Amino acid sequence: MDWQCTGLRWPEGSDGPALGWRKGARTRASALAYGTEFGFRASGERRCSGARGNACPLGAAVPAGSTGGRCPECGRLDRAYSVAADTVPDDPRTYRVYLAWFGPGMVKVGITAEERGAARLREQGAVVFSWLGRGPLMAARRAEEVLRAALGVPDRIPYARKREVRTALPDPAERAAELAELYGGAAALEGAGLPEALERLPFTAVDHAEVFRLGAGEGRTTAAGATARSGPVRAVAGLVDGGAVAGRLVAAAGPDLHLDAGAQGLVIVDTRLMTGWTLSAAGAGAAGVSVPTVVVGGGAAQDGLF
Repeated sequence: MDWQCTGLRWPEGSDGPALGWRKGARTRASALAYGTEFGFRASGERRCSGARGNACPLGAAVPAGSTGGRCPECGRLDRAYSVAADTVPDDPRTYRVYLAWFGPGMVKVGITAEERGAARLREQGAVVFSWLGRGPLMAARRAEEVLRAALGVPDRIPYARKREVRTALPDPAERAAELAELYGGAAALEGAGLPEALERLPFTAVDHAEVFRLGAGEGRTTAAGATARSGPVRAVAGLVDGGAVAGRLVAAAGPDLHLDAGAQGLVIVDTRLMTGWTLSAAGAGAAGVSVPTVVVGGGAAQDGLF
């Protein structure tokens, strides 16, 4: 049995992301360093990644472009134990309500288990966030619903929209100010809709641009720098048998790895598309991509370029 990629992780207290791997019941993680070469080659056929740490009993094939990476049956099993699905109302853990900013006019409200810290925010690619409150699960869930209705903020934002704005962000003060305005509107609901069981937390804007390496940096290549030099950003649409992806890792956010592929410019790899494939080293001299890509924000499909 080969090690299967389980996607990108953002361990609490780490300086960067790590790729998760599973082989049967065994798991491990490999830390990724910005500025280093990154590459892999896919082989065989993509298979279901299973659910809740268990392998798919059918070993079912799944589409190359599926970010879920699961067959319908494993997908249902995974959702059945999800907090987001409201199937575990008696969860005794403390939860936190957060406000997250992904780009201009692109903010959302959500909840996460307090024990996870800010890992959930990094996994979603939140550029800036602030905690709003903490309390039992149902109070946190109720607060989320109140904020959606009263302030018109969603609890979900399509990932493609987050990706589109990521390489051209306003300055830190501007993005923090937009989040602060939302926090002010949420705080005004205290005693007028927010549940009493929710302990409000003070506004503190936590900016992930440096952790993600999305902004300019002295003496280093960033996602913004690679984009400015090489034009349109492309994103991998799905892997294929024998297809390779290789480049220099310049940034990462959410499940995405941003690779500087030289003449091909910035290529984004959604690591959710890597799950279920047998992966090996790209090989000596590999550069760029030989899998289908799309122009971010343009929707134009392209053949492999490698």
